[in-house]
Amino acid sequence: MPSATPVNWKDQRIIITGGSGFLGKHIVQSLHARGVDDNQIFIPRSANYDLTEKDACVSLYNDCFGSDKATMIIHLAAEVGGIGANMKNPGRYFYANMAMAMHLIEQARVDGLIERDGKFIQTGTICAYPNLTPIPFKEENLWNGYPETTNAPYGIAKKAAWQMLDAYKNQYGMKSCFVLPVNLYGPHDNFDLESSHVIPALIRKCVEALKRNDDHLPVWGTGSASREFLYIEDCAEGLLTAAEKMDDPTPINLGTNMEITIKDLVHLIAKLTGFATEETIEQKIQWDSTKPDGQPRRCLDVSRAKELLNWNAKVTFEQGLRQTIDWFTQNQSNPKARM
Repeated sequence: MPSATPVNWKDQRIIITGGSGFLGKHIVQSLHARGVDDNQIFIPRSANYDLTEKDACVSLYNDCFGSDKATMIIHLAAEVGGIGANMKNPGRYFYANMAMAMHLIEQARVDGLIERDGKFIQTGTICAYPNLTPIPFKEENLWNGYPETTNAPYGIAKKAAWQMLDAYKNQYGMKSCFVLPVNLYGPHDNFDLESSHVIPALIRKCVEALKRNDDHLPVWGTGSASREFLYIEDCAEGLLTAAEKMDDPTPINLGTNMEITIKDLVHLIAKLTGFATEETIEQKIQWDSTKPDGQPRRCLDVSRAKELLNWNAKVTFEQGLRQTIDWFTQNQSNPKARM
């Protein structure tokens, strides 16, 4: 594979869609650590730019840096949620995520990103993998079946964005990269119980149940499914390393290669939050087997990230959970915290 064009961060003008969100906040912090100033970063707000609309994407590229124009687009914005939210919104999640990527990529081309030797950075999703992908998930298996049905529309939209970037590289020479982060967690996560993923939802439920002195905690599913999780700061570093080292959208998994069952995850969070002890955990967790478990297993092969990026996760799982719980307990009463 040819080496990537070196990235001089001090010369970049960067659009970050979703830059005020969970991953976006940490991307901005990592960019600051690389010497990027705030005046080199443009974060479009949804109130001003509905990125599902072509005209809004045209306005974004016209507005962001004036005549200097953007040299890098980091597309993080997404409409997404947990199993329940995906089941309620399959059409919206497909449309919104497909439309945003399609318009942003095409209008970047029209705006001259290729002539400026710029680059488009796209985040994918592990939901794009087939439901029964062999464990650990390898990037070459992305097309070997249909995704798990509860989140297939979202996953397919993200996979289509990858194919659009590949087509634009082949026809127009657009530089890009495509990373597939596993389930993310950490400070500033979404703790809204209607739309949050499993770790923030469990942390909030356990903390609030402890305050109420509840004698049990209801949890969806059987606990038999397994997942892998990546601490948010590790993901930010992995994404920017890909931006530095890749010029083509070869899919790259970002993860830890550490699998944990939902049952073990629930037990761990319940104990770390103080909701339960080793002796009381079985009595205090109440499983609702009428609710879906989602995809049976998720665990990534991360050898390509090591080979192409020389990247690997640094934060251990328990360390990351403790830091996330600490952040939530310190910020849950703050109206500006993302809940």
